[in-house]
Amino acid sequence: MLTGLKRLATVGLTAASLWMLPAVPVFAQGTAPPAINSGDTAWVLLSSALVMAMVVPGLAFFYGGLVSQRNALSTLMHSFFILALVAVQWVLIGYTLSFGPDIGGVIGGLDFLGFNGVGQEPNGSATIPHLAFAAFQGMFAAITVALITGGFAERMRFPAFILFSLLWTTLVYDPLAHWVWGGGWLAGLGALDFAGGTVVHISSGVSALVAALVIGKRYGYPESLRPPHNLPFTVLGAALLWFGWFGFNAGSALAANGLASLAFVVTHAATGAATLTWVAVEWTIKGKPTVLGAATGAIAGLVAITPAAGYVDVLSSLVIGVGAGLVGYWGVNWLKARLGADDALDVFGVHGLVGTWGALATGLFASEAVNPAGANGLLSGNPAQFVNQVIGVVAAWAMAAVGTYVILKVVGVVTPLRVSCEEELVGLDQTLHGEEAYHLSPTVFGHASSAFGMDSAAAKAGNPADARPSS
Repeated sequence: MLTGLKRLATVGLTAASLWMLPAVPVFAQGTAPPAINSGDTAWVLLSSALVMAMVVPGLAFFYGGLVSQRNALSTLMHSFFILALVAVQWVLIGYTLSFGPDIGGVIGGLDFLGFNGVGQEPNGSATIPHLAFAAFQGMFAAITVALITGGFAERMRFPAFILFSLLWTTLVYDPLAHWVWGGGWLAGLGALDFAGGTVVHISSGVSALVAALVIGKRYGYPESLRPPHNLPFTVLGAALLWFGWFGFNAGSALAANGLASLAFVVTHAATGAATLTWVAVEWTIKGKPTVLGAATGAIAGLVAITPAAGYVDVLSSLVIGVGAGLVGYWGVNWLKARLGADDALDVFGVHGLVGTWGALATGLFASEAVNPAGANGLLSGNPAQFVNQVIGVVAAWAMAAVGTYVILKVVGVVTPLRVSCEEELVGLDQTLHGEEAYHLSPTVFGHASSAFGMDSAAAKAGNPADARPSS
């Protein structure tokens, strides 16, 4: 009898142990904190590198090909130098102002000053290291201020450019990023901006327009300016921007998941639609489709889909792309002349205006069926979301316009904003950097003053009012 009871007890304990084994890992999974996901981390780090490539070489070549050959290097230098400048600014103070603990909905606290507390562990419920998120966002800051340089290309002094870039990133970009992405008041309001329609494109486009107005027109604008010196560079830059933009938009999902796939596809679809629209309109109006028009249309499509990339379906992205082609073409070829500002590389038309369209279109086409973490837009029965988008647009416009104007005025007190007339006509490559992009015979491109067709005596006198095209 005793032996039988022992056997029965042994069998019972064994069965109980086997029954409890599956419960052990289930319990552990239910209580374990979020862990780093290697796939998500790899995607965000790759996306960070893609966004960096948008700055250099993407934007650098896009802008560099559009200017005179005398200013090719100085234009490339803008993007290259900003990448280095913002890398340091972001570590020291930029990241904490943007993503530190919220202070009154306006700015981030100083908890992450000098990347203090930004380590290899996840932040909150994220599945990527805090460092990976911070690095990704730092690339956004760099490309935003780099975009502005197209508004004052070929005429701003390098010391003024450095000081302006540092102050603008700190006093305009960082607070605006906090408002939208860092837990600030626009985030609390519910304004949607998946990857930077307000934070990146509206802010840079409006700031470029203000800078063009404050610094003034290039000498000889618009009658005597030369066409882009190297369109193949510009097309190469546009292609690199299109390529890198997949990291810009799809990377903003912060995970290698279905949302990233959606952002990837709608980015490509909208860009294609905008390119076709721009080319069709240009062909109809001017009689010929240009390579520059196709490249510019592509950038417009990329800009427009950016705020909506994680909130709209694929068919809506095509509509957004068509709108981008129409709005961008109108801004560059009609509104620009009537504003009277020498926005040299059309930053306002392509980024400011099209970015505004993209932000508003997000309020039209957003759908919780696409992304439950977003919101329904006007066409899904939620007009309040469109109102939120309008408020976000107005706030971005105001912040960029007022902030840029004040910063430029302060910088102008510290150091002159623009080069002299003679320096401008010789070219910034030589006068500011002591270099030349091309060592070619003067008969190929012509000398400085003759390239603009200006009277050299008036140019040397530094009086733009007397610098008239020569007969």
